[in-house]
Amino acid sequence: MSTVHDDDLQRPPAEVAYADELARLRETDASHRPPGWALSLAAARRFIVGDEKAGISQKFVGNPSLIDRALVSLATNRGLMLVGEPGTAKSLLSELIAAAVSGDSTLTIQGSAATTEDQIKYSWNYAMLVSEGPSNRALVPAPMLRGMAEGKMVRFEEITRCPLEVQDSLLSLLSERVVAIPELIGPDAMVFARQGFNVIATANTRDRGVNEMSAALKRRFNFETVFPIADFGTELQLVESEAGKLLRHSGVTEPPRQDVLKVLVKIFRELRGGSTDSGQAIDRLSTVMSTAEAVSVAHAVGLRGWFLRGEAGNVSDLVACLAGTAAKDNADDLTKLRRYLQQHTPRGKGELWRELRETGDLLPG
Repeated sequence: MSTVHDDDLQRPPAEVAYADELARLRETDASHRPPGWALSLAAARRFIVGDEKAGISQKFVGNPSLIDRALVSLATNRGLMLVGEPGTAKSLLSELIAAAVSGDSTLTIQGSAATTEDQIKYSWNYAMLVSEGPSNRALVPAPMLRGMAEGKMVRFEEITRCPLEVQDSLLSLLSERVVAIPELIGPDAMVFARQGFNVIATANTRDRGVNEMSAALKRRFNFETVFPIADFGTELQLVESEAGKLLRHSGVTEPPRQDVLKVLVKIFRELRGGSTDSGQAIDRLSTVMSTAEAVSVAHAVGLRGWFLRGEAGNVSDLVACLAGTAAKDNADDLTKLRRYLQQHTPRGKGELWRELRETGDLLPG
């Protein structure tokens, strides 16, 4: 089998993408570390929010106090629950924390209606189970069992998408810090959590009420809300930076046009907030107009312009890519988007905005 290099991966995990930064932080980290942690709280914070003097890049845009509270929560015996609107970088934050604390962010459970308890705790190699009976060799550990045995953080993404009985399988794990394997006997029948184990879960507010968590499970987590980026300039900078990385990784050498990105971010912020800068009320789209979605649209705009015409994307590309975002949840969203482009884009603000008002007929329907 040929060797896979980091550059061949579409999205390497944080501990691979930032291996040099993590190594430098570990070498220079002189602060006290919680038992089982690879970095101190101060060093883990620097890894996430950045330290320009030390050459550590900023990876999460948000309130640094959120990072402090999250790390302190994980240093206790309570899990951490990150909640917020879709696209507010909850999963990214959980990945960065796991990479900083454990050096491994891949012990991940993806919550869905199809998630089973086997995918959380353990399952069996049934061919081996039949041939030699229950044994450690036949055991197939899932992320929770591995996290306990190895003393690492386990990420549980979109926990509220799981059925209630699957969610509640975490109750004893988080309380007793042990996984019981009744099929085995002797000391192998109980796997006790090592120092460093804890759980980081995420849930988006749009799923609230789908499979509401039990009160008992809620008590085992500290909740932190991840909010959308409040400042226009900060969001624009993030979209430009992340879209630029994605475009370079996709083989596009032309950077995204900043004037197009300004229009894109403004559109997303106004449709997300339900009003224009001047205070005019507008119809919100039912789809998620998050920063992450803005990055995705900016990436698509750059790809469309480069691979179709050999240039950076323009306003027509922007509208065409916005159509794919608006049409996800409700067909009426395309009508709302067309109305917004024709009636609420600012006049007298330059050629780009004039072009934007005239592109409503590019939307399907």
